[in-house]
Amino acid sequence: MSTTTAPNTAFAHDVVEGLSGEKKHLSSKYFYDDNGSRIFMQIMKMPEYYPTGCEFEILSQQSQDILKKLCFEERFDIVEFGSGDGVKTKQLLTTFLRNQADFTYVPIDISQEALDALQENITATLPNIKMTPKTGDYFEILDELAKSDTPKLFLFLGGNIGNYKPEEALDLLKKFHKGMNKGDMLLMGMDLRKNPRVIQTAYDDPHGITKAFNINLLKRINNELDADIALDQFDFYSNYNPENGEVNSYLVSLKKQHFHSTVLNTTFHFEKDELIWTELSKKYSLNEINNVAEEAGFSVVHNFMDCKHYFTDSLWVK
Repeated sequence: MSTTTAPNTAFAHDVVEGLSGEKKHLSSKYFYDDNGSRIFMQIMKMPEYYPTGCEFEILSQQSQDILKKLCFEERFDIVEFGSGDGVKTKQLLTTFLRNQADFTYVPIDISQEALDALQENITATLPNIKMTPKTGDYFEILDELAKSDTPKLFLFLGGNIGNYKPEEALDLLKKFHKGMNKGDMLLMGMDLRKNPRVIQTAYDDPHGITKAFNINLLKRINNELDADIALDQFDFYSNYNPENGEVNSYLVSLKKQHFHSTVLNTTFHFEKDELIWTELSKKYSLNEINNVAEEAGFSVVHNFMDCKHYFTDSLWVK
């Protein structure tokens, strides 16, 4: 291959580590390059993918109730981690502005393309909004934000917390807690346990869009690490376990094969039907939400749910 982008050092390291072990894996955080972000926007529009519609309903119909639950008496910041295209968040921002809330919106995303689209989308509807976008990893930006004593409402929407293993989710929430001041609040989208068939179809859709989303991880390896992966020699599989509330997704090698990365100077070998684990998506019960909030040092103020009780935007306070 003759055209590659400059390699992402962390990505390169994680690919070597993830594809060299006995149980191969690739981190779901690498789904969201510019192309991956575009594909995920397609996923959010699928009728089978209920989380987006459920959360849109909550933020469209209950944002005024959310505002009433906030304990801020002065100007505050709304800090959103992994903001995407902001279609759902716009519902909340519109309601807050209509109720004359004094805030600055601080969206954070690792994709500059996604942030550019977000800013255009938000300002087209809300031209007077105060907005300070930040591009980068929110683990790093959180340290910067912690230096300000302006009260903050943190948004972590879309059920993204479910993508972390239990110990990682708790670690992330403790980092949020550490970077927050007393009285700061966190509004977090959390997918709830429900009929297993509803969940299974949402994560293994008949259109092949979720498959493309996963295959994009291999495209990134080809493009950024100058590899020669035959994309059509991998399939996608996803499974929901209703006993623990976990969806696990995999790429499947369709034959015994290998590929080489020039950037990494490494050849990776796969057996036929060997798996690459790509994503966890955890579904919570209300008891689990209360327990994890308490363990991370938060108190649950209120669970805002859609009419089907498929999803909640859970409001916590430090």
